Amino acid sequence: MDNFLKQSWAGLRILLALTVLLGVLYPLTVWGVSRLPGLRANAEAQDTTLVAVVREGDRYFQPRPSAATLPASGGSNKSELNTDYDKVVAERRTAVAQREGVPEIDVPQDAVTASASGLDPDISPDYAALQVPRVARASGLTVEKVRELVAANTSGTFVTTVNVTALNRAVDSAIR
Repeated sequence: MDNFLKQSWAGLRILLALTVLLGVLYPLTVWGVSRLPGLRANAEAQDTTLVAVVREGDRYFQPRPSAATLPASGGSNKSELNTDYDKVVAERRTAVAQREGVPEIDVPQDAVTASASGLDPDISPDYAALQVPRVARASGLTVEKVRELVAANTSGTFVTTVNVTALNRAVDSAIR
């Protein structure tokens, strides 16, 4: 029993020490370093396009569906063999086809399947192209102008993607 108490007390001391060190001191040190002159401007993201921001209304491009339930993120872990997953994908395909006024066969895969985190701001150029007519109609911009905005927000070396968050900001700027 005496040995058990010694080991328990040693474990508790290590737990408390590591909690203070890694849970308090380390984060405060990193934060303090980020406040040094010359580093502060780059220390905090003021305006990020790393996460999909869903905007309501037809004048905005829609990102991939999200499997995230905030504050957490994550995929559903369901495969294409899962009947519930198939049903959700079919419902999404029908909804996207109706919203965009196209046959269901023309709806790209990324329009109906969530990314691994559910927060991915990137869509395929095909999904962006599918949305161009609707966004042009609703925003009052020409189809050519909206295509230019899509092209300006398309990037990638190995996989070409369109950043929806940045693209929607560009649409807002073009309208003003």
